[in-house]
This record gives sequence, structure tokens and C-alpha cells, in this order.
Amino acid sequence: MMRMVPVALDNGAVVVGTEVKLPKTTLVVLSTDKGYIMCGALDVGLLNERLKDRGIIAGRAVGVRTLEELLEAPLESVTYRAESLGITVGMKGSEALKRML
Repeated sequence: MMRMVPVALDNGAVVVGTEVKLPKTTLVVLSTDKGYIMCGALDVGLLNERLKDRGIIAGRAVGVRTLEELLEAPLESVTYRAESLGITVGMKGSEALKRML
């Protein structure tokens, strides 16, 4: 089952929340028009190395199970392109999303 919902940030901006229920796991993603943050299933290494030419703006948070947790969790890894926007490891998901707007 898949669910997409609007998620408001504390600055009034709205991002898209997506949950994909899979056997024994749920993928959670929060996205803007420029980039996204995602649960631990995201392979940042792949985005940085094999897909580097795409300049993907993304971050990964581990141990999250809900969209709300993803907003509050510190990012465990980020893409090179995200770093160029000032998005850093340890930054809360909600702060990273604001930089993606």
C-alpha cells in the first residue's frame, strides 16, 4: 500500500510525504521539487558515485519508521549536491528540507 500526504514544515512550506508499505518494512520519503530525504533504504553512495552526473539532492536518516520521525531525525548521510546547499550530516530532516525549497 502507498500513501502520499502533504506535510507542513514549521515555516509554512508544504512538502510531499510518501509511505510505501512493504513486507516487514515501510519506506518513508519527504520530498520537494528539488530534492528529498528518505529512510535508511536510500543508497547515498550510489547517488554520489554511479549517479553523480545527475546532481541528486538527497539525505538519509536511519531508524525512522514514520514521516514525523523523518522530519525530526538527524541525517546520517547526504549527497555531494546536498552538501553544496549547506545540508550536512547531523542536520534535522526538517532543516534539510527547508534548504531544498
